[in-house]
Amino acid sequence: MQAIILAAGMGRRLRELTEGNTKCMLEVNGVRLIDRFINKLSSLDLTKIVIVVGYERENLMDYVRQTYPALNVEFVENPVYDRTNNIYSLWLAKDYLMSDDTLLLESDLIFEDGVIDCALESAYPNIALVAKYEPWMDGTMICKDADDNIVTFIPKSAFDYADTGLYYKTVNIYKFSREFSSQRYLPFLEAYIKAMGNNEYYEQVLRVMTLIDNCEIKAVDIADRKWYEIDDVQDLRIAETIFADDELRLEKIQHSFGGYWRYQSLVDFCYLVNPYFPSPKMVYELKANFDNLLRQYPSGMGVNSMLAARYFGIRQEYVCVGNGAAELIKSLMENFTGRLGVTYPTFEEYPNRLLKSSVEVFRPLNKDFSYTAEDLISYFDDKDISALLLVNPDNPSGNFISRDGLEVLAEWSVRKNLRFVVDESFVDFSENGCHNTLLDNAFLSRFPNICVMKSISKSYGVPGLRLGVLASSDTELISRMKKDVAIWNINSFAEYYMQIFNKYEADYVKSCESFRSERDIFFRELSEVDFIRVIPSQANYFLCEITGRFTAKQLTRELLSSFNILIKDCSSKKGFENSGEYVRIAIRDRKDNSALVTALRSL
Repeated sequence: MQAIILAAGMGRRLRELTEGNTKCMLEVNGVRLIDRFINKLSSLDLTKIVIVVGYERENLMDYVRQTYPALNVEFVENPVYDRTNNIYSLWLAKDYLMSDDTLLLESDLIFEDGVIDCALESAYPNIALVAKYEPWMDGTMICKDADDNIVTFIPKSAFDYADTGLYYKTVNIYKFSREFSSQRYLPFLEAYIKAMGNNEYYEQVLRVMTLIDNCEIKAVDIADRKWYEIDDVQDLRIAETIFADDELRLEKIQHSFGGYWRYQSLVDFCYLVNPYFPSPKMVYELKANFDNLLRQYPSGMGVNSMLAARYFGIRQEYVCVGNGAAELIKSLMENFTGRLGVTYPTFEEYPNRLLKSSVEVFRPLNKDFSYTAEDLISYFDDKDISALLLVNPDNPSGNFISRDGLEVLAEWSVRKNLRFVVDESFVDFSENGCHNTLLDNAFLSRFPNICVMKSISKSYGVPGLRLGVLASSDTELISRMKKDVAIWNINSFAEYYMQIFNKYEADYVKSCESFRSERDIFFRELSEVDFIRVIPSQANYFLCEITGRFTAKQLTRELLSSFNILIKDCSSKKGFENSGEYVRIAIRDRKDNSALVTALRSL
């Protein structure tokens, strides 16, 4: 058996990264793609490696010859690489195809060794390696039957999102027997080129063969083995993450701050949402209006603040709507003067907007990081602060102060002439849920020094919409912030979500009830893991102390590398210095929570 690598293309979408070198000379985490190919292929029992070259071919040929002088590598040159596509590159290698069984690979791939093994270990003489469709995939799809026969090739023009559950993506690695190439494939390839020209793809020939006859190609699923196709700079970044070593992969994923749908099968226990909302019916309504919303401008702040006011049952002049709470936090902190009282550990977006000298820190002296309204008053009463921040329930501790305690703090803050900022993004998950909110006209009117922040992403399960609200009866502040944010800071999808929410409010209340039941179950299960101490929480996450066997970083890395599960390592958060090893684990649905518990028990 031989290997043929198609490496003639120009890689235009990689722009400056392929100026002066073809795509397979790209480095992924310091290793060139061509080196990954050759290092794997040279370990196999192959008669030769054939590389079809074109763009910047001299660089590639010189590099391979100098780096692998003892290896039997032969080259086929495509002099018209800029006017043809890979169908012509493969045609130029036809003599090789007719002479031996062949592994056919495209040079813009990166894959783990086990992917090639799938092809070699398969008893089928002619195969296409395939992977179950994932949203990041583009290009040729196939459908296969229970006997691994390729029923049809799906070109881009025939792609249907309604059928993606049936689709497999070709990995662009094939195994052809010499007989198949000589007697079946090459005659079709020649006829197709004569009819359609050289600027086509060789997989189109396989598609034609399946349409008019049994093409004898079997589809072999590579299952969960890692691979990626690198066409542009974003693909390169993702590939660097997927194929990094365990520590670097964790670092790269953490520093992407979301977008985890790009990483196949990653289960996110780091970011915090509601697993039971929105309801399927609400999602269907959003989908049904997608086309209209996509093509229409959203309303300005006037309409959106009215929708948010209706959403929460408060006065319009009390509400500013943000592109996520993050936009509002930025604006609020820029409208702030003086020093801010903060409890660590907490959500750091607020204090990070200020100079370190402008932050007065209270640190609870217990291993649960718990505190009461009285603790805050006792510490901050004689401190030089202009405002007090309370995240309630707190993040990551899950500490919760009841409505009665908040009233005590509100009255104290009035006596001290302080701004009192309460972030209640997780309050709906607390016992008695929505009854604990401060988004209440009477309360806001009574305490004009209070600002109530709420991230709609967290408890309503729509982080992709980027929605948040700030409410206060300090209408002067609200007015300034409305002018501070962009006129169209909310997109049409977020606006429509606010418009229809009230139809689904009963579903939301039920989702929070379901969540609290699942939290109780998950708490009991996590508590049975012998190296974890789970801290009770009124939010949608648990702060957990790692009591043995691992550091927080080691456990986070192990769960990601072995189980593709991401949790939050709290080591770098302020407030955990010299306090032990802690992680934060989001609460998801029964299926995901059970999978995490099973993974932890296996460790």
